[in-house]
Amino acid sequence: MSAMTKRRRWSLLVTVGAGLLLITLDNSILYTALPTLAEELQASNTQNLWIINAYPLVMAGLLLGSGTLGDRIGHTRMFVVGLVIFGLASLLAAFAPSPEVLIAARAVLAVGAAAMMPATLALIRTTFTVERERNIAIAVWGSMSVIGFALGPIIGGTLLEFFWWGSVFLINVPVVVLALVATWLIRPANDPDPSKRWDAISSILVMIGLVGTVMAIKEIGHAPPSATTIIVALLVAAIGFWLFVRRQRGMEQPLLEFSIFGNPAFTAGVLAASFAMFAIGGIQLVTTQRFQQVAGFSPLEAGLLVAAIAVGTLPTALLGGAFLHRTGLLALITGGLAFATGGVVVTVIGFQSSFGVLILGLLLTGAGIGAALAVASTAIIGNVPVRRAGMAASIEEVSYEFGSLIAVSVLGSLLTAIYGARVVLPDGAPDAAGNSIAEAQAAAQGDAEILQAAATAFDSAYLVVMLVVAVVLAVGAVITGVLLRRYLPGTQSQLHSEH
Repeated sequence: MSAMTKRRRWSLLVTVGAGLLLITLDNSILYTALPTLAEELQASNTQNLWIINAYPLVMAGLLLGSGTLGDRIGHTRMFVVGLVIFGLASLLAAFAPSPEVLIAARAVLAVGAAAMMPATLALIRTTFTVERERNIAIAVWGSMSVIGFALGPIIGGTLLEFFWWGSVFLINVPVVVLALVATWLIRPANDPDPSKRWDAISSILVMIGLVGTVMAIKEIGHAPPSATTIIVALLVAAIGFWLFVRRQRGMEQPLLEFSIFGNPAFTAGVLAASFAMFAIGGIQLVTTQRFQQVAGFSPLEAGLLVAAIAVGTLPTALLGGAFLHRTGLLALITGGLAFATGGVVVTVIGFQSSFGVLILGLLLTGAGIGAALAVASTAIIGNVPVRRAGMAASIEEVSYEFGSLIAVSVLGSLLTAIYGARVVLPDGAPDAAGNSIAEAQAAAQGDAEILQAAATAFDSAYLVVMLVVAVVLAVGAVITGVLLRRYLPGTQSQLHSEH
């Protein structure tokens, strides 16, 4: 089939970008909406956990399999199927009558997202055949992903100002309809490969491993933690991941060929995406909570604050893709993560001294992450043969979802644990006030001493979590720096062979 015209290529990029925007928005849109949603549905703390985590957990479990399934039936068809599932699940979530129905709807949303996400990147890889043009297209794709994640809290807060909580899901439906119409008009090639095999068992094993990991992390954050629960959860996780690895090594067409990690640029791209999304997810989660629960910001105000990350991300994400052929991967990935580390440190300094400096720190953090993420995608997709485009796209998306999932699980638990360890309540204060700042505010009944003690402890926890994010980014810079030490200016970003 003849190559697409330039206009159709870029129209396709806009269309798949809209799908990606929906996927990443739903990862973070509940950060500001969850308190309202939980109150309306009378959800318990455990139900709140699964309302948030069901989406990235199910998606991460299915992404590897959906990439290979896309190779088998065609990525265009997978994109369309994913859009339809996503739209229907959005309707179910918007009108969910109970927490259980909402959790189920979030899981179905993840099924649609998992079908769409690898298809978006695989279609770019196969449609944009000129390296420089493809680098720019992937940079746009990467920036859409980060911006969607960063804009989620803003859109959630804005909708809650004017509508009921279900509107944060209902807004997906018109975008789905427009994307379906655009796909029909552009008619990108489908190019299925029936020789590819789809293995649902492997996806289930990954999900078992992820569920066990998340449950162990959450239990560690409890006060006091249950050693039995932690051991059982870790054992389940280890068994799930071990069976997955064993199954892949025994399959003729595995979902994951571990040999592709032998390419240092590919591995660096995967790690950079995970580190970057860990930072974005963690900063958004704890910053929106801190400024709503301690400073009294509205959901919209808290969302606008963390939007500074997106503002900083956009220019460097676009420029990174445009200048990759001159700078090389090392400068942008390792340099970006190192720059973001400094940005988080500035944010911490600003938190203790000046609100303006805090915003500057968020802008600088976003700038570093944008540069790293834009070319991380290129490093991943550009360092595998075309025949592995679906697999590479799936690994790319798993790295995104894994970073976000671990950020919410680890940093959310750490925030709670440090609060419980640092809070010093006045005599006679209810015991519940020591569990979380939300419970302290509910139990205080206006008692200024209890409220001040809770705020002080939460601020201490916030500072520790932000410093942990900075350390994680610094570790990411060191590791990717070692892997990319030979990828200097002028180094080609992708292989030109099928080996």
